[in-house]
Amino acid sequence: MSKFEGVLVGMGNPLLDISAEVGQDFLDKYDVKLDSAILAEEKHQPLFKELVEKYNPKYIAGGATQNTIRVAQWMIQKPGQTAFMGCVGSDDYAKTLEECATKDGVLAHYMKDTSVPTGTCAALIHEGERSLVTNLDAANNFKASHLETEKAKEIIASAKVYYSAGFFLTVSVESLVKVCEEFLATKKTFCLNLSAPFIVDFFGDQLSTAMEYADFLFGNESEAAAYGKKNGLGEDIKEIAKAVAALPKKDASRPRTVVFTQGSQSTVVACNGTVTEYPVELLPKDQLVDTNGAGDAFVGGFLS
Repeated sequence: MSKFEGVLVGMGNPLLDISAEVGQDFLDKYDVKLDSAILAEEKHQPLFKELVEKYNPKYIAGGATQNTIRVAQWMIQKPGQTAFMGCVGSDDYAKTLEECATKDGVLAHYMKDTSVPTGTCAALIHEGERSLVTNLDAANNFKASHLETEKAKEIIASAKVYYSAGFFLTVSVESLVKVCEEFLATKKTFCLNLSAPFIVDFFGDQLSTAMEYADFLFGNESEAAAYGKKNGLGEDIKEIAKAVAALPKKDASRPRTVVFTQGSQSTVVACNGTVTEYPVELLPKDQLVDTNGAGDAFVGGFLS
Protein backbone atom coordinates (compact mmCIF):
# COMPACT_ATOMS: atom_id res chain seq x y z
CA MET A 1 0.00 0.00 0.00
CA SER A 2 1.36 3.42 -0.96
CA LYS A 3 2.12 6.05 1.65
CA PHE A 4 -0.79 8.25 2.66
CA GLU A 5 -0.07 11.90 1.90
CA GLY A 6 -3.59 13.28 2.20
CA VAL A 7 -5.00 16.21 4.16
CA LEU A 8 -8.19 14.96 5.83
CA VAL A 9 -8.91 12.09 8.22
CA GLY A 10 -12.25 11.03 9.67
CA MET A 11 -12.82 8.71 12.61
CA GLY A 12 -16.29 7.36 13.26
CA ASN A 13 -18.82 4.56 12.93
CA PRO A 14 -18.63 2.77 9.56
CA LEU A 15 -21.91 1.30 8.35
CA LEU A 16 -22.66 -0.47 5.10
CA ASP A 17 -25.82 1.14 3.76
CA ILE A 18 -28.05 -1.43 2.05
CA SER A 19 -30.44 0.68 -0.02
CA ALA A 20 -33.44 -0.48 -2.03
CA GLU A 21 -36.90 0.52 -3.19
CA VAL A 22 -39.56 -1.36 -1.23
CA GLY A 23 -43.33 -1.43 -1.06
CA GLN A 24 -45.57 -0.43 1.82
CA ASP A 25 -46.14 -4.13 2.45
CA PHE A 26 -42.42 -4.57 3.27
CA LEU A 27 -42.52 -1.69 5.76
CA ASP A 28 -45.68 -3.08 7.35
CA LYS A 29 -44.21 -6.58 7.59
CA TYR A 30 -41.34 -5.32 9.75
CA ASP A 31 -43.30 -2.61 11.55
CA VAL A 32 -41.21 0.22 10.12
CA LYS A 33 -42.74 3.67 9.82
CA LEU A 34 -42.11 5.81 6.76
CA ASP A 35 -39.51 8.56 7.20
CA SER A 36 -38.14 7.13 10.45
CA ALA A 37 -34.67 6.20 11.73
CA ILE A 38 -34.41 3.42 14.29
CA LEU A 39 -31.99 0.93 15.79
CA ALA A 40 -32.80 -2.62 14.75
CA GLU A 41 -34.59 -4.85 17.25
CA GLU A 42 -34.81 -8.64 17.13
CA LYS A 43 -37.91 -8.47 14.93
CA HIS A 44 -36.00 -6.50 12.30
CA GLN A 45 -33.11 -8.94 11.86
CA PRO A 46 -34.68 -10.97 8.99
CA LEU A 47 -35.26 -7.69 7.15
CA PHE A 48 -31.61 -7.41 6.14
CA LYS A 49 -31.46 -10.91 4.67
CA GLU A 50 -34.69 -10.44 2.71
CA LEU A 51 -33.52 -7.06 1.39
CA VAL A 52 -30.32 -8.61 0.04
CA GLU A 53 -31.96 -11.70 -1.44
CA LYS A 54 -35.06 -10.19 -3.04
CA TYR A 55 -34.58 -6.48 -3.73
CA ASN A 56 -31.24 -6.15 -5.59
CA PRO A 57 -30.02 -3.38 -3.26
CA LYS A 58 -27.23 -0.88 -3.74
CA TYR A 59 -24.32 -1.06 -1.29
CA ILE A 60 -22.95 2.29 -0.15
CA ALA A 61 -20.12 3.09 2.26
CA GLY A 62 -22.04 4.88 4.99
CA GLY A 63 -22.09 6.15 8.54
CA ALA A 64 -22.18 9.91 9.20
CA THR A 65 -18.42 10.57 9.38
CA GLN A 66 -17.61 8.32 6.45
CA ASN A 67 -20.34 10.02 4.38
CA THR A 68 -18.69 13.38 5.01
CA ILE A 69 -15.22 12.06 4.13
CA ARG A 70 -16.52 10.55 0.86
CA VAL A 71 -18.15 13.84 -0.15
CA ALA A 72 -15.01 15.79 0.74
CA GLN A 73 -12.89 13.42 -1.36
CA TRP A 74 -15.27 13.89 -4.31
CA MET A 75 -15.17 17.68 -3.90
CA ILE A 76 -11.37 17.88 -3.63
CA GLN A 77 -11.05 16.13 -7.01
CA LYS A 78 -7.53 14.90 -6.26
CA PRO A 79 -6.94 11.20 -5.54
CA GLY A 80 -5.80 9.99 -2.13
CA GLN A 81 -6.56 13.10 -0.10
CA THR A 82 -8.78 11.52 2.55
CA ALA A 83 -8.73 8.61 4.99
CA PHE A 84 -11.22 7.09 7.39
CA MET A 85 -10.86 4.91 10.49
CA GLY A 86 -13.54 2.94 12.29
CA CYS A 87 -14.34 -0.63 13.36
CA VAL A 88 -15.84 -3.35 11.15
CA GLY A 89 -16.26 -7.09 11.45
CA SER A 90 -14.35 -9.71 9.53
CA ASP A 91 -17.03 -10.62 7.01
CA ASP A 92 -18.31 -10.05 3.48
CA TYR A 93 -20.00 -6.79 4.48
CA ALA A 94 -16.64 -5.45 5.68
CA LYS A 95 -15.08 -6.35 2.32
CA THR A 96 -17.92 -4.62 0.49
CA LEU A 97 -17.62 -1.58 2.75
CA GLU A 98 -13.90 -1.30 2.05
CA GLU A 99 -14.42 -1.77 -1.68
CA CYS A 100 -17.05 1.02 -1.71
CA ALA A 101 -14.82 3.42 0.20
CA THR A 102 -11.79 2.61 -1.96
CA LYS A 103 -13.81 3.10 -5.14
CA ASP A 104 -14.76 6.56 -3.86
CA GLY A 105 -11.07 7.36 -3.38
CA VAL A 106 -11.04 7.13 0.42
CA LEU A 107 -8.30 5.20 2.23
CA ALA A 108 -10.24 2.97 4.62
CA HIS A 109 -8.02 1.84 7.49
CA TYR A 110 -10.49 -0.25 9.45
CA MET A 111 -10.01 -1.98 12.77
CA LYS A 112 -11.29 -5.56 12.41
CA ASP A 113 -13.28 -7.24 15.19
CA THR A 114 -13.83 -10.94 14.45
CA SER A 115 -16.36 -11.37 17.28
CA VAL A 116 -19.17 -9.23 15.83
CA PRO A 117 -20.57 -8.48 12.35
CA THR A 118 -20.01 -5.26 10.43
CA GLY A 119 -22.51 -2.50 11.16
CA THR A 120 -25.26 -2.09 8.60
CA CYS A 121 -28.03 0.35 7.82
CA ALA A 122 -31.05 -0.72 5.78
CA ALA A 123 -32.23 2.29 3.76
CA LEU A 124 -35.79 1.47 2.75
CA ILE A 125 -36.98 3.81 0.02
CA HIS A 126 -40.71 4.20 -0.62
CA GLU A 127 -42.33 6.98 -2.65
CA GLY A 128 -39.26 9.22 -2.37
CA GLU A 129 -38.94 8.92 1.41
CA ARG A 130 -36.50 6.83 3.40
CA SER A 131 -36.79 4.72 6.50
CA LEU A 132 -33.52 3.73 8.17
CA VAL A 133 -32.99 0.62 10.29
CA THR A 134 -29.51 0.37 11.81
CA ASN A 135 -27.43 -2.43 13.30
CA LEU A 136 -24.33 -0.75 14.84
CA ASP A 137 -22.59 -4.02 15.78
CA ALA A 138 -18.80 -3.73 15.20
CA ALA A 139 -18.95 0.05 14.77
CA ASN A 140 -19.33 0.30 18.55
CA ASN A 141 -16.05 -1.52 19.21
CA PHE A 142 -13.31 0.84 17.99
CA LYS A 143 -10.33 0.96 20.35
CA ALA A 144 -7.48 3.46 20.78
CA SER A 145 -5.02 0.61 20.23
CA HIS A 146 -5.80 0.84 16.49
CA LEU A 147 -4.14 4.25 16.46
CA GLU A 148 -0.83 2.54 17.27
CA THR A 149 -0.73 0.77 13.89
CA GLU A 150 1.85 2.10 11.46
CA LYS A 151 -0.77 3.09 8.87
CA ALA A 152 -2.82 5.00 11.47
CA LYS A 153 0.30 6.87 12.59
CA GLU A 154 1.06 7.68 8.95
CA ILE A 155 -2.48 8.98 8.36
CA ILE A 156 -2.48 11.14 11.50
CA ALA A 157 0.96 12.55 10.72
CA SER A 158 -0.03 13.56 7.17
CA ALA A 159 -3.56 14.88 7.75
CA LYS A 160 -4.09 18.59 8.41
CA VAL A 161 -7.76 18.24 9.41
CA TYR A 162 -9.47 15.67 11.66
CA TYR A 163 -13.26 15.29 11.59
CA SER A 164 -15.63 13.25 13.75
CA ALA A 165 -19.39 13.13 14.00
CA GLY A 166 -20.77 13.28 17.55
CA PHE A 167 -21.90 9.66 17.24
CA PHE A 168 -18.29 8.61 17.80
CA LEU A 169 -18.47 10.06 21.32
CA THR A 170 -20.56 7.02 22.30
CA VAL A 171 -17.76 4.71 21.16
CA SER A 172 -14.23 5.87 22.05
CA VAL A 173 -13.60 9.29 23.56
CA GLU A 174 -10.12 8.00 24.39
CA SER A 175 -9.34 7.64 20.68
CA LEU A 176 -10.72 11.08 19.88
CA VAL A 177 -8.67 12.74 22.61
CA LYS A 178 -5.50 10.92 21.53
CA VAL A 179 -5.76 12.28 17.98
CA CYS A 180 -6.87 15.72 19.18
CA GLU A 181 -3.84 16.00 21.49
CA GLU A 182 -1.52 15.26 18.57
CA PHE A 183 -3.31 17.82 16.41
CA LEU A 184 -3.24 20.37 19.23
CA ALA A 185 0.52 20.02 19.61
CA THR A 186 1.07 20.72 15.90
CA LYS A 187 -1.69 23.35 15.54
CA LYS A 188 -3.74 21.25 13.12
CA THR A 189 -7.53 21.57 12.83
CA PHE A 190 -10.18 19.47 14.59
CA CYS A 191 -13.79 19.61 13.43
CA LEU A 192 -16.72 18.16 15.40
CA ASN A 193 -20.41 17.65 14.68
CA LEU A 194 -23.17 17.58 17.30
CA SER A 195 -24.87 14.96 15.07
CA ALA A 196 -28.09 14.40 17.05
CA PRO A 197 -30.03 15.83 20.01
CA PHE A 198 -29.50 12.62 22.00
CA ILE A 199 -25.73 13.21 21.90
CA VAL A 200 -26.30 16.59 23.55
CA ASP A 201 -28.83 15.21 26.05
CA PHE A 202 -27.17 11.97 27.13
CA PHE A 203 -23.46 12.31 26.33
CA GLY A 204 -22.86 15.81 27.68
CA ASP A 205 -19.60 15.01 29.48
CA GLN A 206 -18.10 13.36 26.41
CA LEU A 207 -19.24 16.28 24.26
CA SER A 208 -17.67 18.78 26.68
CA THR A 209 -14.37 16.91 26.48
CA ALA A 210 -14.36 17.01 22.68
CA MET A 211 -15.60 20.62 22.53
CA GLU A 212 -12.44 21.92 24.19
CA TYR A 213 -10.45 20.76 21.15
CA ALA A 214 -12.96 21.79 18.46
CA ASP A 215 -11.81 24.49 16.04
CA PHE A 216 -15.01 24.09 14.03
CA LEU A 217 -18.34 22.84 15.37
CA PHE A 218 -21.22 21.85 13.09
CA GLY A 219 -24.87 21.15 13.85
CA ASN A 220 -28.40 21.66 12.60
CA GLU A 221 -31.20 23.68 14.14
CA SER A 222 -32.62 20.85 16.27
CA GLU A 223 -29.19 19.97 17.67
CA ALA A 224 -28.45 23.64 18.36
CA ALA A 225 -31.80 24.01 20.13
CA ALA A 226 -31.07 20.91 22.23
CA TYR A 227 -27.68 22.34 23.20
CA GLY A 228 -29.24 25.67 24.11
CA LYS A 229 -31.91 24.02 26.25
CA LYS A 230 -29.48 21.63 27.96
CA ASN A 231 -27.01 24.38 28.83
CA GLY A 232 -29.35 27.27 29.61
CA LEU A 233 -28.38 29.32 26.55
CA GLY A 234 -31.91 30.22 25.48
CA GLU A 235 -33.71 29.49 22.21
CA ASP A 236 -32.18 31.99 19.77
CA ILE A 237 -29.99 30.00 17.36
CA LYS A 238 -27.67 32.96 16.73
CA GLU A 239 -27.12 33.55 20.43
CA ILE A 240 -26.52 29.84 21.03
CA ALA A 241 -23.95 29.79 18.22
CA LYS A 242 -22.18 32.83 19.69
CA ALA A 243 -22.11 31.27 23.17
CA VAL A 244 -20.79 27.93 21.90
CA ALA A 245 -18.06 29.68 19.92
CA ALA A 246 -16.95 31.37 23.16
CA LEU A 247 -16.73 28.17 25.24
CA PRO A 248 -13.31 27.31 26.73
CA LYS A 249 -10.79 25.96 24.23
CA LYS A 250 -7.49 24.14 24.65
CA ASP A 251 -5.81 26.46 22.15
CA ALA A 252 -7.28 29.85 23.00
CA SER A 253 -5.13 31.52 20.34
CA ARG A 254 -7.33 30.06 17.62
CA PRO A 255 -11.01 31.07 17.91
CA ARG A 256 -13.70 28.46 17.46
CA THR A 257 -16.08 28.74 14.49
CA VAL A 258 -19.62 27.42 14.94
CA VAL A 259 -21.74 26.55 11.91
CA PHE A 260 -25.45 25.81 12.38
CA THR A 261 -27.55 24.83 9.37
CA GLN A 262 -31.33 25.29 9.34
CA GLY A 263 -32.52 23.33 6.32
CA SER A 264 -33.86 25.76 3.74
CA GLN A 265 -33.41 28.66 6.16
CA SER A 266 -30.18 30.65 6.45
CA THR A 267 -27.00 29.05 7.79
CA VAL A 268 -25.65 30.71 10.95
CA VAL A 269 -21.89 31.12 11.46
CA ALA A 270 -20.41 32.47 14.71
CA CYS A 271 -16.78 33.34 15.47
CA ASN A 272 -15.07 35.87 17.74
CA GLY A 273 -18.37 37.28 19.00
CA THR A 274 -19.69 37.95 15.49
CA VAL A 275 -22.62 36.13 13.90
CA THR A 276 -23.13 36.01 10.15
CA GLU A 277 -26.10 34.54 8.28
CA TYR A 278 -25.79 32.98 4.84
CA PRO A 279 -29.02 32.59 2.85
CA VAL A 280 -29.77 29.19 1.31
CA GLU A 281 -31.00 28.87 -2.25
CA LEU A 282 -34.30 27.02 -2.09
CA LEU A 283 -34.36 23.85 -4.16
CA PRO A 284 -37.59 23.26 -6.15
CA LYS A 285 -39.56 20.37 -4.67
CA ASP A 286 -39.55 18.47 -7.96
CA GLN A 287 -35.73 18.32 -7.76
CA LEU A 288 -35.66 17.04 -4.18
CA VAL A 289 -34.98 13.29 -3.96
CA ASP A 290 -34.57 13.04 -0.18
CA THR A 291 -32.75 14.91 2.58
CA ASN A 292 -30.99 11.91 4.15
CA GLY A 293 -27.29 12.65 4.53
CA ALA A 294 -27.72 16.32 3.60
CA GLY A 295 -25.90 17.49 6.73
CA ASP A 296 -23.06 15.03 6.12
CA ALA A 297 -22.72 16.30 2.55
CA PHE A 298 -22.78 19.94 3.69
CA VAL A 299 -19.84 19.35 6.04
CA GLY A 300 -17.99 17.40 3.34
CA GLY A 301 -18.25 20.37 1.03
CA PHE A 302 -17.19 22.75 3.80
CA LEU A 303 -14.13 20.68 4.70
CA SER A 304 -13.02 20.32 1.10
